[in-house]
Formats: sequence, C-alpha cells, structure tokens
Amino acid sequence: MIDFISYTFIGVGIFFWFWGTFPILGNRSLFFKLHTLSVSDTLGSINIMVGLLLKRPNEWPLLILAILSLAMWNTMLGYVLAYCSSRGRQND
Repeated sequence: MIDFISYTFIGVGIFFWFWGTFPILGNRSLFFKLHTLSVSDTLGSINIMVGLLLKRPNEWPLLILAILSLAMWNTMLGYVLAYCSSRGRQND
C-alpha cells in the first residue's frame, strides 16, 4: 500500500513538471510563464520528495531538508526575479 501511495506522489510530481512546461509555448507574458513554471516545478519536486520519503523513511532528515530548501529557494528566486525586472523598467 505504501508503494502505491509513494508512486502516486511521484507520478503527480512528474505531472506537475510537465504541466508547467506547456504554458511556455503560449502567447502570454514572460512573467506569467516564469511564474507558472516555477510554481509547478516546486510542487512537482516537493511531491517527488514526499514520495521518496514514503519509500525511504530512514532518510527523513535529508528529505525534509530538501523539501524545505526547495520551498525556500524557489520562493526567494521568484522575489529576486520580480525585483530585478521591476528595477530594469524604472531605469528605462
């Protein structure tokens, strides 16, 4: 049963990875595409880490650290990119 739940989390994570890449092909703004990609990549990676956590419960400290690092890094990267892009528009 744990294997099924684990593979479900991993499958949902891979789905989020691919789901985030499809808006790149659209005609929307660059920031919409970047936001969609970063959110889906974060959710996908966290789901994969949870699936691995269920498969390897002995490795929980490293996997929890990886989940927290993914959440913090992608959030901060989004803020930095938004700040840099707004600074570029003010100087023009």
